[in-house]
Amino acid sequence: MLLSLDRLNRMVLEIAREHAVCRRLMTVPSVGVVVGLTFIAAIEDPARSATLRSVGAILGLVPRKHQSGEVDRNGRITRTGDTEARAALFEAAHVMLHWVKKVATVALARKMAVVMHRIWVDGTTFRFSAVKASAATTA
Repeated sequence: MLLSLDRLNRMVLEIAREHAVCRRLMTVPSVGVVVGLTFIAAIEDPARSATLRSVGAILGLVPRKHQSGEVDRNGRITRTGDTEARAALFEAAHVMLHWVKKVATVALARKMAVVMHRIWVDGTTFRFSAVKASAATTA
């Protein structure tokens, strides 16, 4: 059992090592092999997302809307889309929350999905200083 688990682990690591997009996604703090490959499998084609906001919707990380007349309320997250990718992003967001306190886990998971999507589309790597600079200007 342990030998087959070790063999599977080595196969996943080899896939990640050969996958340029996964290597770039792993430059995001708290994103490892499993989160990177799960995100790639869930999104499949980054061009499918018309906007960056739709990445959160694809993964079910946006609030449910309750609208009627003048009432416009947000509910819990929709939980549509790929369950495994959403769970992997939640775990990565929880790990990141040890570094960054007082940030909503769902919001952080959605933001991570948007950043990972942009890394995939642009072919860039994660730069922590760019995130700090943009966060400072919006705060």
